[in-house]
Parts: sequence; C-alpha cells; structure tokens
Amino acid sequence: MDDGMKRIEQSMKDYFGADRRRIDHALRVAGFAEEILAHEPGDREVVMAAAFLHDIGIREAERKYGSSAGNLQEQEGPPVAREILTSLGFGEPLIDEVCAIIASHHSPGEVDTDNFRVIWDADWLVNIPDEVSLDDEAKLRGIIGKVFQTPTGRSIAERTYLERPASGSR
Repeated sequence: MDDGMKRIEQSMKDYFGADRRRIDHALRVAGFAEEILAHEPGDREVVMAAAFLHDIGIREAERKYGSSAGNLQEQEGPPVAREILTSLGFGEPLIDEVCAIIASHHSPGEVDTDNFRVIWDADWLVNIPDEVSLDDEAKLRGIIGKVFQTPTGRSIAERTYLERPASGSR
C-alpha cells in the first residue's frame, strides 16, 4: 500500500481510537475493495480513500443525534473526511469524489460511478451477515442478485456466502 493510503488508514484509526469494531469494518471493506478493483474498473486512490473513510461520520452522528443511521452517516461523514484528506495534502478532485461517495454510500443511484460501485459492493460484502440470515439461502440469493453492482462483487458474495460448507459437515 502506498504512503498516501497508509496515512489515510492511520488517520481513520486515530479518529476512531479504541473503537475496534469500526476500524475492523473499514479494514474489511478496504480489503474487499482491493479484491474487487483487481477485476473491475476504478481509481484505486479514490476507492481506497473512500473505503477507509466511508463510515467516518458515525461518531459525529452518534454524538449529535444518538444514532448511527445510514442517512446520518452520509450527512456527517463528508465534512470529517474532507478535514482528514485536506490535512493530509490530497487535492480537491479526489476529496470531492470521496466525499460524494461517502455522502451516498447508503443511497444507491445518487452517485453512479465505477468507484462508487466498488465501495457499495465492498461494504455490502461486509454487511450481509447483519442484513440477512446466512441460513436462509433463498433470501440470501435474492439479496446477492439484487444489491451487488459489479460482477466481481456478486461473485465474491456467492463464493463467500452461498458456497459455504453445510454446518456440521467439518
């Protein structure tokens, strides 16, 4: 990982402090984003910055509203991300695009770019177990078929969540 992305990753970790759950989530999303980018178009710098910072608004949303609801993350995240990226010396085009992705990462259709689609899929890959029972294969297939926006994201979801060994068959 290049120095710029390492600095963004560290800034995210510093910002979340002892909140391992949020840090681990961002790191998992970044890992899936890297995997998707290996097969899908996208600007690596934008995608990885957005992956590390996509949930950066949670702390402010919880502080201001007592909630981490997606719409509040979208509202509170861009100013925090802008401050972090500006302090690290990133340029306006990257900052603007990362902030646009963060401002709609729970609202598909608001931003329609390759970079957004990679973040959307990477975040869903991490969040699927929170959204649907992994034991309900029909519902899981439906969610995977409906929500994923890249062929690679869909393929990873199918491999990860549908091609699992049956429980008890170890």
